[in-house]
Amino acid sequence: MVDMEMSNDVTVTLPRIQERIPTVVVDDAHVVYRVHKGAAGNNSPVAALKRMVTRTAAPNVRVVHAVRGVTFTAYRGEAIGLIGTNGSGKSTLLRAIAGLLPVERGAVYTQGQPSLLGVNAALLNDLPGERNVTLGCLAMGMSPDEVRRKLPEIIEFSGINQRGDFASLPMRTYSSGMSARLRFSIAAAKQHDVLLIDEALATGDKAFRKRSERRVRELRESAGTVFLVSHQLSSVRDTCERTIWLESGEIRMDGPTPEVLAAYEAFTNGK
Repeated sequence: MVDMEMSNDVTVTLPRIQERIPTVVVDDAHVVYRVHKGAAGNNSPVAALKRMVTRTAAPNVRVVHAVRGVTFTAYRGEAIGLIGTNGSGKSTLLRAIAGLLPVERGAVYTQGQPSLLGVNAALLNDLPGERNVTLGCLAMGMSPDEVRRKLPEIIEFSGINQRGDFASLPMRTYSSGMSARLRFSIAAAKQHDVLLIDEALATGDKAFRKRSERRVRELRESAGTVFLVSHQLSSVRDTCERTIWLESGEIRMDGPTPEVLAAYEAFTNGK
């Protein structure tokens, strides 16, 4: 609270205004894919050069407008769920925020470098899990001493050693669930300004999902911003106070998670 002294010796107490710091600003963003349908048509170098000069599109290119005029602002300390039916543009939007896809129109502004964690995040299959942990942490900017300190807790968090010493075995011996748990454990070991999670909590047992959800809340409470794409609405409900519902590349609803999930469930149940 802030006390303000008035000239007539009356003290008025005003509430302190909490500053909301934007971390991601998406301004009328459009993301367009151009998909080549196949070998039909003239794809020779001469024909391609002619199309570039005349600014004409190849006859066998399909244009997919994946994100259509999306606008929102995310703030420090928020955990935001992204939901929608298959093909609604959720993963495309995350990749645009991460800087992995260009926007055709509009703009995306972020604080620092967002970190995208997906089920297909790269790990080296011929190396042991613990070596992948070391390389992943070094790539995120940790010092060698910090990596050595964090290695045991990352392995323990992932649970890959519950049925043997899998940390010392090559990644190619892991199940898809074990690989996904290790990916999340590596990424969650560092405090991120903006962490983008794409279906990475969908694999693993119930105990691991609960640990992951607690870690997401810790990241948010440490002044980070977390985006979570998940078809498991329970994960969104448990970890996100705000949810954005995308449908056909457009925002259908943006608001408190219970309200958005209720509207989304009514929509999907009525289809």
